[in-house]
Amino acid sequence: MSGQDNALDIAVQQLDQVAERINLDPSIHRRLRRPARSYIVSVPIRLDNREVEVFEGYRVHHNTSRGPAKGGIRYHPDVTLAETTALAMWMTWKCAVVNIPYGGAKGGVACNTKVLSRGELQRLTRRYTSELINVFGPQTDIPAPDVYTNPQIMSWIMDTYSVSVGYAEPGVVTGKPIAVGGSLGRNEATSRGCIFTIYSLLRRLNRKVEDQTVAVQGYGNVGYHAAQIIHDDGAKVIAATDSKGGVFNPKGLDPRALARYKEENGSVVDYPGADSITNEELLEVDCSILIPAAMENQITQRNADRIKADIIAEGANGPTTPAADEVLFERGKYHLPDILANAGGVTVSYFEWVQGLERYFWTEEEVNSKLKGIMDRAFDEVWEMAQKEKVTMRMASYIVAVRRVTEAMLLRGLHP
Repeated sequence: MSGQDNALDIAVQQLDQVAERINLDPSIHRRLRRPARSYIVSVPIRLDNREVEVFEGYRVHHNTSRGPAKGGIRYHPDVTLAETTALAMWMTWKCAVVNIPYGGAKGGVACNTKVLSRGELQRLTRRYTSELINVFGPQTDIPAPDVYTNPQIMSWIMDTYSVSVGYAEPGVVTGKPIAVGGSLGRNEATSRGCIFTIYSLLRRLNRKVEDQTVAVQGYGNVGYHAAQIIHDDGAKVIAATDSKGGVFNPKGLDPRALARYKEENGSVVDYPGADSITNEELLEVDCSILIPAAMENQITQRNADRIKADIIAEGANGPTTPAADEVLFERGKYHLPDILANAGGVTVSYFEWVQGLERYFWTEEEVNSKLKGIMDRAFDEVWEMAQKEKVTMRMASYIVAVRRVTEAMLLRGLHP
């Protein structure tokens, strides 16, 4: 079984567990186990050498009872329909746990961006968008960046859609550059939201940020900005990795210098003044806070008993398996699950969408303040649920989210 297929099994297993816990209506449970709709599209493009290559693309809507479909688009060789479906389901819960009016979606194209030129990427993006032109829309489905996609790719999606409808429509996509209707604070939003949940937990535990040591797996956009923010607030970042490996220095790393080194060399590997470390070894580093911000299924039953960090804050989607969840819970770890910890990105995407629809834009201070309010409230609701039910923070998050989605489904009824 592939890791992508396993992601869907995990997503459904998590739903089944919460359904049993809350005695979920069986008819609602059956509906939530399946996506509302799935699209598979061929994406033919002409390469720079004039040959035509055909890629496969996906877009999945899991549930839209609470609002239009919302979710990122990833470009990765291992993208599958199963993985996309799992990620769409997680987006449903993520939007519900922070109580923003969206349903869950996800999309992707199976491709390797590292071998595609800028022109090929643009043609791929525009063709993928054209194949889904009747699916995307500011009231129906609003994409955003994900793995190996970025603000430039979102701009091409916006432009392709806008050309189709005949006017500029910034509300069709989020994560855009500021110049074409993006929101201030969006680029760092996932990281900032993750850090807000960590700080909420530290306050509950009466601990100081300055006393924390941090390890970050996945030094991309989310991992870097999380490291930079918590470093600036006084914590010590002691380890970081990317897909090629990583570095460790118990005296601390400079997140900005490390990011510059990665930009110049393509990886954090061999960063001066630090020891080499693998992605697997980083997870077991002796630190107080671990931020897995890479891919799915990194913390498993195989290594969960060797995690030394007291706090695990999931910057990535699905980095921990259900079996590992139980091990960490039994060991007394404080585990901030993905659908809560990395919901800052979709929250500021919601802000960007609102600003685009109104054509009225906020200051960065307004964006960050509103984000903090939503993340703090969501943390408090999940924390209280976890204490009341004596369950993991993930189970508490799911209880909050699934109950909200269920309420919307029951109120709207079944048509026809």
